[in-house]
Amino acid sequence: MNELEQFKQTFFQECEELLADLEEKLLALQADGTDQEALHAAFRATHSIKGGAGAFGFERLVAFAHTFETVLDLMRDGTLPAAHDTVALALQASDVLADLARAARSGEDVPPGHEDVVCAALNALGGIDPTAVDDDDDFDDLFAPVPVAGVAPPPPPAPAAAEPAAAPAVAAGASGPAGFAIRLVPRPDMLRRANEPLLLIRELKRLGAVTARADLTALPALADLDPEGAYLGWSIDVLTDADRTAVEEVFEFVVDDCELSVTPLGGEPEPEPEPEPEPEPEPEPAPVASPPPAPAVPPPPAPPRAAAAPAPAAAAAPAAKPAATSSMRVDTSKLDRMVNMVGELVITQAMLMQQGQRAAVEELQQGLNELQQHTRDLQEGVMSMRAQPVKTIFSRIPRLVRELAAQTGKQIRLETSGETTEIDTTVIEQLGDPLTHMIRNAADHGLEPPEERIAAGKPAEGTIHLAAGHRGGRIVIQIRDDGRGINRERVLRRAVEKGLVAADAILTPEEIDQLVFLPGFSTAETVSNLSGRGVGMDVVLRNIQNMGGRVTIQSEPGRGTCISLSLPLTLAVLDGMIVRVGSQSFVVPLTTIVESLRPQARDLHPVAGSNTRTVLGIRGEYIPVEHLSRLFDISGAVDDPSQALVLIAETEGGGKLGLVVDEILGQQQVVIKSLEENFGRVDGIAAATILGSGQVALIVDVMGLRNLGAALHAERAGAPARTAAV
Repeated sequence: MNELEQFKQTFFQECEELLADLEEKLLALQADGTDQEALHAAFRATHSIKGGAGAFGFERLVAFAHTFETVLDLMRDGTLPAAHDTVALALQASDVLADLARAARSGEDVPPGHEDVVCAALNALGGIDPTAVDDDDDFDDLFAPVPVAGVAPPPPPAPAAAEPAAAPAVAAGASGPAGFAIRLVPRPDMLRRANEPLLLIRELKRLGAVTARADLTALPALADLDPEGAYLGWSIDVLTDADRTAVEEVFEFVVDDCELSVTPLGGEPEPEPEPEPEPEPEPEPAPVASPPPAPAVPPPPAPPRAAAAPAPAAAAAPAAKPAATSSMRVDTSKLDRMVNMVGELVITQAMLMQQGQRAAVEELQQGLNELQQHTRDLQEGVMSMRAQPVKTIFSRIPRLVRELAAQTGKQIRLETSGETTEIDTTVIEQLGDPLTHMIRNAADHGLEPPEERIAAGKPAEGTIHLAAGHRGGRIVIQIRDDGRGINRERVLRRAVEKGLVAADAILTPEEIDQLVFLPGFSTAETVSNLSGRGVGMDVVLRNIQNMGGRVTIQSEPGRGTCISLSLPLTLAVLDGMIVRVGSQSFVVPLTTIVESLRPQARDLHPVAGSNTRTVLGIRGEYIPVEHLSRLFDISGAVDDPSQALVLIAETEGGGKLGLVVDEILGQQQVVIKSLEENFGRVDGIAAATILGSGQVALIVDVMGLRNLGAALHAERAGAPARTAAV
């Protein structure tokens, strides 16, 4: 990849972030039409996309962004109210902008149909002449001539005797409109943050007449020039009746990216900053042989230091804003290698701890304890680098819902919660398609048309609620709708028709709900571009299971459906309890363990009608008990629970399960090693790990053990085949 292509890829990555921010701010504006900060941020995002697209010649993207930002600009200055319909059109425009950016990245063409419709609507809304030329960069009338390299500029044409000077700078004590002298010195990375001095000058034009002078003293030689660097300082005079606060508000979003001073024109002169150490005392200029220049316009003043600005309001502005956070992009393969190295470090540390305990050397043990702490700190730091808020995936859903509402003719409101919940970036990357499919199903199958909802006593607008949170040491994402719910009679009938279930099968309501995950299953009478082809939910289930997750459904006819995705917090490490069953070692995730105990025989009760099932009665609660030795056919294990230990573990669904084990070996952080990549999926087992002794131990999946036990008990009892819970 050449350098230009690298720059393009960087632009497209930034473009994705800007588009996500644009949509977020427009949604905030839709909720509160008076949110000026959201409106300003939406304008800046659009303008930044336009500027970057122009640098790479994406003219179609530039043209649409220009029309869009013009409408946003009219909304900013109050000419165009931020009404609901206006913001709805702006959201459509952000969708078109995203399509054009995606097309520019892939090199594909986007049919102009929808783009033309939205562009025409924007032009009509803003009273924009589509044939007008973008004059954003036509600043020629703002600038005064500046001498370069000691050469005087050509003399300007002589004005008429009665005509005043063209520049609006006002001498001290002169009469005329009030104004301000502004000194702006950008930091080198100001342009990279999508803040443009020329745009700020354009904003000042709204307040009055402006004259700007560029300071070229920091401009490097051409060979040293960084195309993305900001080198020019600016001296700006603005004639305005606005107060100082209004002038400073123009710069409120760039105060961290520049040195700024604002002083009244004709007021007390600003104290000169201390000179840089490079200049010599005054006698030194005598040896210079070049003739003294005679500039028509005095050179601009030296850039003042931020501390030199005497205005208290200007000094207070930066303090009012939170410190800007900096970030950098890192190739995920580098993070993956670092995670693997930390994993090996954890294993090595565990081995050394075991050897140190045998040696019982105090100094060695102290050093190993410190190594353990440092290893844990390093591991937590690396894992936090891989973590992302689910907002990165949730942000794609509002547009999807808007498109689904348009395609189905339904009124749909999207609600989200828990967007700041963090999850491993690998999980985020694999979650997009399953989440999209389930949102489509909720809109197409779950929610009713407006007239049907009204007839059922519901509001015409249906709701889809997307939520994320931590539960039982895992991430749980829920997609809930208030629609018609699952028609279980229809689901079962269709499953029998397709031969997916025996006609005489006896299924519980929960098991009928799980039928929607069978390959080829669909209840749709007709095939649409949204659903009905019999593919999708089985793929959703497989993708979630490949991540060590589960899918559960809760549905109430006439009230709606809730689909829950349970996913591991990370695919790298976990804290576990090491237990022994016979000669085998297992790891139970520590976050699932409620307590451990050695039960009394009187607390163990057989389940009626089964000679293999037992429940543990404790504090008025009855908990099903499973023997790991029976589930995995392990010999030599303690069979009587009253002679063994029982771990009470909690599932993410809120249920509990007692696990019978021989012995607890200890607590340890373990590195997760996938079994599916090498051996295949095993019911009840989430992954494997390597212990400090070098032994391979299996990491159990508590919910999977519960399902596996139920299936085995049903099989031994000779019950009809049932669909296992997922």
